[in-house]
Amino acid sequence: MSSLEVIPGGAVLVRDGVVEAVGPYRDLKSSAAGAEVVDLDGVLFPGFVDAHTHAVFGMPRLEDHERRARGMDYKAIAAEGGGILSSVRDLRARAPADLRDLTVRRLRHLLAHGTTTVEVKSGYGLDTETELGTLAVIGDLAAGPPALVPTFLGAHEVPLEYRSRRHEYVQLVIERMLPAVAAQGIARFCDVFCEPGVFTPDEARRILLAARHHGLGLKLHADELDGSGGAELAAELGAVSADHLARASAKGIAALAASDTVAVLLPGTMLFLGTTDRAPARALIDAGAAVALATDFNPGSSPGASLPLMATLGVSQLRMTPAETVIAITANAAAAVGLGADRGQIAPGFRADMALVAIRDWRELVYWYGSNLVSGVWVAGTACHSGGGTIDFLA
Repeated sequence: MSSLEVIPGGAVLVRDGVVEAVGPYRDLKSSAAGAEVVDLDGVLFPGFVDAHTHAVFGMPRLEDHERRARGMDYKAIAAEGGGILSSVRDLRARAPADLRDLTVRRLRHLLAHGTTTVEVKSGYGLDTETELGTLAVIGDLAAGPPALVPTFLGAHEVPLEYRSRRHEYVQLVIERMLPAVAAQGIARFCDVFCEPGVFTPDEARRILLAARHHGLGLKLHADELDGSGGAELAAELGAVSADHLARASAKGIAALAASDTVAVLLPGTMLFLGTTDRAPARALIDAGAAVALATDFNPGSSPGASLPLMATLGVSQLRMTPAETVIAITANAAAAVGLGADRGQIAPGFRADMALVAIRDWRELVYWYGSNLVSGVWVAGTACHSGGGTIDFLA
């Protein structure tokens, strides 16, 4: 994760939505006779991959934000009726068309920040019908742009109607939701929020093993607010990713480093929640783990859509190098959603997903925080966004 290949005066030859060749323009122009030439000014990156979002939701949780300003923590807010369950109440009351319209607008916002592939979770329904409805919205929009990777997160929280009989809700997820999700055929992954007060490691293991039985890949919310052994569980089960990890233990770090599970860190979440906890990015990387960065785009704990900003936080908050953060929002993020052979690189055989940023030096991507300098986006070789970034930005 420590170095990038940078090609000054580079060119990309695209055919049928796939990268055919990459190199200096002077070397490629003779082999591309007759091709349409598009001149660009700036730095061309692989399209960014957001490996963890909850982009299908209704209202923003403004009351939660105000409660935090008064000193309430995540668990206290949930106890007052806020948190995830407030989003559940809101989403259950919405018409599918309304939810689809909101999601389309949010996805355009992610696309405008250079994100060409987005993992999107369900999890604000918490009953079979609403979870399937959420996945239907994701599936309807999956072709993009941006392209979507659907994930079932029925085990996001225990709904109010099951609070006194949580074991029945776990059984509902295993015996009714998962078979229905598999039959629907939209979700590629199953995720579980493994956290003290949410789902225990034993409950998470049971749900994920059932999901594997139904042909779904595995992901895990792990060790976000308190350590619970979630990182170890993700590595043990061969999950494609373990996400959050602000409270991952030394044992968990070692387990991830020895596995193929990608550690997906969400620095925007901890920043927005106002906590001093930070995921141990440096320890993970130094141990040999693959690290990705994602937005955790959601209405309660991370209402931000910019992966370049997450990369900036990777440098300033997690002590990652600029090169490590670029890889963390491209190649490693693609691996964290099972698309490492197809996305996250500008290389022959990869899909031609690219983001043009109006800068001179690639390191400026993680330097000018708070400004969106993405000036062009291509998905499968097709231009799908042109922004207002300027190459003369403060330099």
